Amino acid sequence: MPYLQRGDASIYYEEYGSGPPVLLLSPGSLNSTIEAWHRSPWDPTKELAGEYRVIAMDQRNAGRSRAPITAADGWDMFLADQLALLDHLGVERCHVMGACIGVSFALKIIQAQPWRVSACIMQQPIGASAPRAENAGFDGWAKGLTDHPEATDAVLAAYLRNLYAPLFVYSVTRDFVRTACPTPMLILPGNDNAHPYPIAKELFALVPNAEFIDGWKEGAGKDAAFRRVRAFLREHAG
Repeated sequence: MPYLQRGDASIYYEEYGSGPPVLLLSPGSLNSTIEAWHRSPWDPTKELAGEYRVIAMDQRNAGRSRAPITAADGWDMFLADQLALLDHLGVERCHVMGACIGVSFALKIIQAQPWRVSACIMQQPIGASAPRAENAGFDGWAKGLTDHPEATDAVLAAYLRNLYAPLFVYSVTRDFVRTACPTPMLILPGNDNAHPYPIAKELFALVPNAEFIDGWKEGAGKDAAFRRVRAFLREHAG
């Protein structure tokens, strides 16, 4: 099975199809795994593999990926894994499709290396405009940890703060999105507490080069939305 070894981290990944590369950053909060795409109503590992080289990964400490957990961990640690995987696979530039937490991962990549992302599909961005009393996604992930004696309550509390205290989309600021985010984006909003519609709408308002698709989850709207996903990626190839 294919793994990227990065220091003490072992990152599992899979590839599908051939053609221009597309990096997938899956939903599921910190349980961000390849399997989450397979459970989704529109699985890009299947839908895009006929035209693209689709690269999917289990994020650290999700699925088959493992890494130590420290109080200093946060968005930058995920970013380093993702960039290292692209380097490992010889991918200099790619499309990115992120869902849920994957949107925040994608924005962090764009902030760090904007030349690396030719276009981005952003499905159900996470975010918040005010602190929340609980984070069900993080708590569920933490309860499922095994073989991590280093992940004490204090370490996990610091990790939670590092990820979610910044608010908005958590990984980048509004100022970055408004002034220094040139990447073409196609935004498919969520409509629940974890994926707030107002956050997706604000992201669309701030990004200089973005499209927004409402009503994309069911029936004819779903079919039309994912036809647009395919067309959008083709339009921004290269």
